[in-house]
Amino acid sequence: MGAVVSCIESIFRTIGNVLMTIVHAIGAVIMAIVNGIVALFDIIISCLTCGKAGGRRNRMKTGGHHTSRV
Repeated sequence: MGAVVSCIESIFRTIGNVLMTIVHAIGAVIMAIVNGIVALFDIIISCLTCGKAGGRRNRMKTGGHHTSRV
């Protein structure tokens, strides 16, 4: 009798794991779509402002230090 209960518990645990995997996959797809839309708007805004919208971020990457070769 204990083996039957254990088998049923395993089946329900497996079904729960499958459902959670499906939920995580749907969440990942939604996040990918949202990130794609954000990237698209970033490109459009960058084109409309001639790349000046991300100017502060670009300056931070270069460090702002220029040395001359003398």
